[in-house]
Amino acid sequence: MADFKFISLDTKPTAQISYSFHEAATGVQPLLLVCLNGLGLPQEAWGPAIAKFKELQGASSPAILTYDRYGQGQTVDRDPNDANAPDPSHGHDVVAVIEDLRQLISQIAKDKLNISNVNYLPLIFMANSIGCALARLYAQEYAGTVAGLLLLDSYIANTDFVSAFPDPDAEGFDPSTLPAGIPVDSLRGTRMGMKKIFHPDVGNKEGFSRKNFRSLLPASDGPALKGPGGHGPFLTVVGHDFDTFAAESFKMGNAESVIQAYINPYWHKYNEGLAKMTDAERSKGPLQAPNAGHFIQRDNPDFVAQELHELVSKVASNAV
Repeated sequence: MADFKFISLDTKPTAQISYSFHEAATGVQPLLLVCLNGLGLPQEAWGPAIAKFKELQGASSPAILTYDRYGQGQTVDRDPNDANAPDPSHGHDVVAVIEDLRQLISQIAKDKLNISNVNYLPLIFMANSIGCALARLYAQEYAGTVAGLLLLDSYIANTDFVSAFPDPDAEGFDPSTLPAGIPVDSLRGTRMGMKKIFHPDVGNKEGFSRKNFRSLLPASDGPALKGPGGHGPFLTVVGHDFDTFAAESFKMGNAESVIQAYINPYWHKYNEGLAKMTDAERSKGPLQAPNAGHFIQRDNPDFVAQELHELVSKVASNAV
């Protein structure tokens, strides 16, 4: 069971963030594994995968940090800078989230690892959903600091999600072009469902706006990332199980046939691009996590732990 504590960022001293810190095994080289949540599941959801990973890693387990962003999970405080936001559900953007993450890592490195310059602390990100986009942007902004990334069903940062499907109400649309078994009404309904939940204009209780993701991450295959020593970071890209995700989507009111025909291949193509962000010999995937929907760490923690164990072992054996 994780021991959750609270910390105030020096840059935002009036609010507290919930976090957990797992000490590294004795004698393990300085390395910090940071778990980055999506919008849907808080830090607590990483627990089973972390526990299994520590069993696999044994005496070489690195330090591990999990946390809940402002307004998420056990972090009940909102981002102080959102106080006067016209729309609280879009109070701050990803740039602010990255700045907070950098500050949190810097304070944890100093307080827990006795490292005052975080640029000399190799990082590994294990991320899900929108956390994967955060991992990419952090690695871009702080080039040379991220040694490894495990991306679990990344948020598709360069789409509004609705555009992943053809528009049956567009001028010149030909219903005969639809795959067999997909009625126009099912396509229209799925587009409406996606717009209501996933469109970047839709806010959230964190106040974490997604409106500028498409401009910040316009492509999935770049820019190329640089890790410590001038090499690309070790990278493992994992996607959801197509059938499991389609079944999940059905529970949300979307037609499984439409999800299988459009969003699953669309997402897989995006993941293929992600796998190209580093040196070919340091890339693995995209894989599909068996029996896992979007929240892979919840649905198949053993699979996540095994992939993380492999990734961390690669980073440790190639440390500069």
